[in-house]
Amino acid sequence: MPMSPVTAPPRLPEPDADARAHSARVAARIADEIAAAGGWISFARYMELALYAPGLGYYAAGAAKFGVAGDFVTAPELTPLFGATLARFARTVVTHVGGDVLELGAGSGRLALDLLQALGDSPVSYLILEPSPDLRARQQALFATQAPELLARVRWLDALPDDFVGVVLANEVLDALPAHGLVWRDGEPFERGVVCRDGGFAWDERPLRAGELRSAADAIAPPGAWYLSEINMVAPALVATLGARIARGVLLLLDYGFPRAEYYHPQRAMGTLRAHYRHHALDDPFFLPGLTDLTTHVDFSAVAAAGEAAGMDLLGYTSQGQFLLDAGLLDDLAEWTPGSLDYLRAAAAVQKLVQPHEMGELFKAMALGRGWLGPLPGFRGGDRRGAL
Repeated sequence: MPMSPVTAPPRLPEPDADARAHSARVAARIADEIAAAGGWISFARYMELALYAPGLGYYAAGAAKFGVAGDFVTAPELTPLFGATLARFARTVVTHVGGDVLELGAGSGRLALDLLQALGDSPVSYLILEPSPDLRARQQALFATQAPELLARVRWLDALPDDFVGVVLANEVLDALPAHGLVWRDGEPFERGVVCRDGGFAWDERPLRAGELRSAADAIAPPGAWYLSEINMVAPALVATLGARIARGVLLLLDYGFPRAEYYHPQRAMGTLRAHYRHHALDDPFFLPGLTDLTTHVDFSAVAAAGEAAGMDLLGYTSQGQFLLDAGLLDDLAEWTPGSLDYLRAAAAVQKLVQPHEMGELFKAMALGRGWLGPLPGFRGGDRRGAL
């Protein structure tokens, strides 16, 4: 079903003709799905198609996503010190339990490259599970052009390994997993779905039937007579799967989010769903599908519960700023030449990573593990597990 073109709101960069044509193809794919489903799909399904439809979705196609030329900047793009600090964490874990490093959804590949370079001559292998063919090709090109000598230590996987030993890293992965949209009216939950209307997409609510999602909604009981939010069923399921596959080691999650009491706080009655387009945050998730990233914040309480139910221990939970400082970020910065241009740029990036009004507080760090005893770098202070 063809969809009418979407005009960008004022002050937003206009896509070129090829990008607009691509978005139209994504919209048509979603519209076909809605028609086949009888005129309505869940927002989780819409988000899945908009982000991951093979050859079409935001993460499955060829548009720039990371850095100045893309739609957002992640921590690894800010400074190689981020990867160097995570290398300290990884080295500590693999020294005690053995094994390798496995990164989920490696994005541009910058974290993998920086971390491997910081590990130096360590024999550790770096595994990448990347579902996007486009991003996998970009990661391989990055290594081929900037560090070809490291390519022999990197292996791209098509599925999670069984009985993994080592460190699993997930930096800004959970926020991009499809989430269900819900609205509570006088305590009764309704699921927000997507329909075709007036040549575009629109919200449409349905009563929430019995099932897993209904049980999760009933367990939340948000405040007030009207409350809008999300429930992500995929993120806890992924953590549970990882818990079943990690024989010995640590899962490190870095993402923006809250414990449940803060996620469903009275002041957050409009939810956390955001669209990101060319470094602009938008409230409209239907803007230029396929060209716009969609994210929701992470419910870290649900993630922790899923990990523990899968047999992992909750080893730590704190802010990203506290984690990075405790894991040695400033020690890595101190190795740069003070006063140099590179040092000043790195120091500015460090401020963005750790300051509470930047990424330091909104982003959290969580470690779940099996077979790990003793303190972990990054979690020796600022313990917030009690808030979960």
